[in-house]
Amino acid sequence: MIKFIKSIIEDIDSVFDRDPAARNRLEVFLLYPHIKALIAYKISHSLYMKKRFFLARWVSNIGKHLSGIEIHPGATIGKGLFIDHGMGVVIGETAVVGNNVTMFHGATLGGTGNEKGKRHPTVGDNVVIGSSAKILGNIYIASGTKVGANAVVLHDTSPNSTVVGIPAEEVKKVSKVICLNEYAI
Repeated sequence: MIKFIKSIIEDIDSVFDRDPAARNRLEVFLLYPHIKALIAYKISHSLYMKKRFFLARWVSNIGKHLSGIEIHPGATIGKGLFIDHGMGVVIGETAVVGNNVTMFHGATLGGTGNEKGKRHPTVGDNVVIGSSAKILGNIYIASGTKVGANAVVLHDTSPNSTVVGIPAEEVKKVSKVICLNEYAI
């Protein structure tokens, strides 16, 4: 029980690094929907790991109705997940989410069909997933990746990359050359 409470406090504290509107722990605990979703997830995941599948899904559904965020009890979630605004976020059964991941409303970590086994994405650490982004299939989103709003990601990403579009492609960085008196700087 102490471990559970500590993990919730860590989740609450991780909000302050990423949301300038957060004022205090009590406000985050009572009013941020992703905290309700994470509490329900932690309980349902524990039941799921004990093969209490029906009860796990029942607790998960309560969390979904309280928060608008659907996290399957079979998913693996790291520390410090922050789901800003949250409504409509879906995290599938075999998804793996690393540490300090930020997701915005409407984002999906989903499958592409009726595959068996690992069928949802694995997300590395310190990833930002924009509003309504869809990350689909058994792919790897490398640590430090930024996924643009409304992007549809169907392939692995490179570390510290930015991907945008439908289907998502990596944005190429263009270096600027400044010319003064015919000399490039």
